[in-house]
Amino acid sequence: MLIDLLIAILWSLSPFGEAKVGIPYGLLNGVNKYVVLIFCFLANLLVFPMMMFFLEKINRYFTRWRSYKKSAIFVARRAKKGSGKNVQRFGFLGLMLFVMLPVPGTGVYAGSIATYLFKMDKKKAFWANAIGIFFSSLIVWSATLLTMKGISMPF
Repeated sequence: MLIDLLIAILWSLSPFGEAKVGIPYGLLNGVNKYVVLIFCFLANLLVFPMMMFFLEKINRYFTRWRSYKKSAIFVARRAKKGSGKNVQRFGFLGLMLFVMLPVPGTGVYAGSIATYLFKMDKKKAFWANAIGIFFSSLIVWSATLLTMKGISMPF
């Protein structure tokens, strides 16, 4: 069980799934439903300060290399295209709703990139990401628990 919790936490830290994958993994492998929600949420929340450190400090160093710079520009364009209008127009609420959507391409990684690109206040952006991650985690957690009990979702 401890190994399964650790794997769920690692999924929650990963840009390939975040808590949207970590929570179902933990629940389906028998980890306590409340423990998996709390730990996956906290692990996903840790991504924001790590991403901000990377974008502000390490990113500048890596942009010296052409291949990195090219891929960073590609990611920045996708982030602006996916979140740009809502985040710029609605600010805190737009960022929170963008991070809250439990679909691929949204989440704290994209929210952190949007924060960096749009030069948002980091404290407000942290709370927008935290609230968004919390509600996204609750949605995924609830949907997974209901599905495990055999209750189908209405959509």
